[in-house]
Amino acid sequence: MNMTNDEYRRYAERHAPRSRVGRNCLGAFLVGGAICCLGQLIFTLWQAAGLDEEAAGTAEAITLVALGALLTALGVYDDLAAVGRAGTLVPITGFSNSVAAPALEFKTEGLITGTAVKMFSIAGPVIVFGLAAGTVYGLILCLLS
Repeated sequence: MNMTNDEYRRYAERHAPRSRVGRNCLGAFLVGGAICCLGQLIFTLWQAAGLDEEAAGTAEAITLVALGALLTALGVYDDLAAVGRAGTLVPITGFSNSVAAPALEFKTEGLITGTAVKMFSIAGPVIVFGLAAGTVYGLILCLLS
């Protein structure tokens, strides 16, 4: 079967799956917003428990990381990500998921060579480049002030 480039392009366009950008954006907005609302609720509950604003923020972050890891271990976070797409990546729970998921996936390879090595396979570059960017930003700020 010989096709020209234009014939192949038309063929590919007819058989390509339709884009679901609208649905994906709505899912990301709703799920990401729900995670952020949950974070605000947790923050308010920690403040109601007697923590000041800074301590409540720290406790909220720890709670969200633990909740993200727990939902990952239970297999719920994957279902949430199927609906929420990018909405599950941005909040701190997404970071927790990116650390916990590879650790769970490779636990059969052992504690050191499986869990410990693979735990930061996804989150590691984020940490490295985040620290590098923070260092550069700090140096620039120091030089300008």
